[in-house]
Amino acid sequence: MSVEKRGPSRQQRRPRRSRPNAAATATNRKVNYSQLKNPFPVMDVFSTDEIANMHDSAVRILEELGMKVLLPEARRIYAAAGARVDEDSNMVFIGRDMVEAALLTAPKSIHGRAGARHRDVTLKLGNLVFQAGAGAPNATDLERGRRPGSARDYTEYLKLTHHFDVFQMISPQVEPQDIPTHLRHYFTVEAQMVHSDKFPFVFSRGTPQAMDCFEMIRDFRGVSDEAFQDNPHCYTIINTNSPRTLDIPMAQGLVDFARHGQLSIVTPFTLMGAMAPITVAGSITLSHAEALSAIVLTQLTRSGAPICYGTFTSNVDMKSGAPAFGTPAHFQASLAAGQLARFLGLPWRSAAGSASNLNDVQAANENQFGLWGCFMAGATVVIHSAGWLEGGLTVSYEKLITDVEVLNMVAELCAGKQAGTDEIGFETSLEQVAPGGHFFATPQTMERYKTEFYEPIVHDYSNHGTWRDRGANDASSRATEVWKAILTDSTCPAIDDVKLGTLKDFIAKRTAEGGAPPES
Repeated sequence: MSVEKRGPSRQQRRPRRSRPNAAATATNRKVNYSQLKNPFPVMDVFSTDEIANMHDSAVRILEELGMKVLLPEARRIYAAAGARVDEDSNMVFIGRDMVEAALLTAPKSIHGRAGARHRDVTLKLGNLVFQAGAGAPNATDLERGRRPGSARDYTEYLKLTHHFDVFQMISPQVEPQDIPTHLRHYFTVEAQMVHSDKFPFVFSRGTPQAMDCFEMIRDFRGVSDEAFQDNPHCYTIINTNSPRTLDIPMAQGLVDFARHGQLSIVTPFTLMGAMAPITVAGSITLSHAEALSAIVLTQLTRSGAPICYGTFTSNVDMKSGAPAFGTPAHFQASLAAGQLARFLGLPWRSAAGSASNLNDVQAANENQFGLWGCFMAGATVVIHSAGWLEGGLTVSYEKLITDVEVLNMVAELCAGKQAGTDEIGFETSLEQVAPGGHFFATPQTMERYKTEFYEPIVHDYSNHGTWRDRGANDASSRATEVWKAILTDSTCPAIDDVKLGTLKDFIAKRTAEGGAPPES
């Protein structure tokens, strides 16, 4: 009895792939990760008439129900422009004409000046800018566990986010809780100037801190007062206290940043069923009204002041009251906010994020579903695009890396594809291979094999045997190797020693004077 001779098994025939360098970020590729255009067609969740009605209802909220504004200076600015102000209740009633006037002067395109010109960002509809997950009080990684955020965590997270070009703006990072609050802004600004030349972030925690930060960034960048105010050299994020409250530090931030020509990204944080109506339409209408009130304040302070429309709306888990992210309602809310941003014509901010407690499948699902909501909604700035856990209570080093993999692949899609003669390759590829042959050695393949495909930083495409022989590590374990390698090899941008010395002298002087406590 004859035995059929079989060729090598599929596992044996499959070419083995070497593992990519842990710190590699596809440096040979020509895709520009710094200046991205959203390649996806926008998607609507409501009709044009419904969106117009939501905008009209938001204006009605401002006219009839009003905003509670806790900062006396902000109330005076509103009143001087014709708003009705009740000083006993701190309520401000903003007329439709004031809203319309503000929307005429709010810029449709904002050019943010980074430390290096090639890292400047332009915020306008159609552009796509990513920020890492941020603002968390805690940090976590597989080696050191979950812990309160520290100066070391802030610096390490900053180095990691600077390493990846797909993050075009420095985010608020993680709170360095071992630095006293009256000195914390000195530490965070110095760290950003030293370890990154991307567009920096400044917290709005009172005028004294804002003025310190403006002066440090202005002098370190070597620009005049006039040049500093002509284009934003930093930005802040302004959260309203939903429903319908603008507190003192947030209102002061809007005034200070507008007055000095710096960018505010206004972001009502509304959770359906908690501090906003339980419906997508109701919660986004409330968020829209709160954003409009902030836009009006900036334009009354300084006509043409850079302001980015924003929203961060999701739902709560009605069983526990805890915030939920990456849900269908979160996705729909992003779509609705995108429609309203396009209705206004303003660049706008949306967000991804996760409520998961660790970097697991839930975290990946929630973050990616939230991201796709941002893409389909046409968001300009996507905050919390990577690394965010526990609904913002923690940033994860491993999740930052695994999420960056997705962002890099999106950046690849932003480049598009060509289909010219060289790409079709009739002479260099198609006519070179007979039926049943392979294309490994064609001239086209040999010319392009190092650069044609995206090279992953943490995904493992090896077969099961090779993966097992390497230790059978999951994605989170591989991500640990990646971030450790980046921190080991990280280098700072070129720094002017004189400017650095001036910055340190300023910080030492202001520290000796008592610093600047945050205002509440």
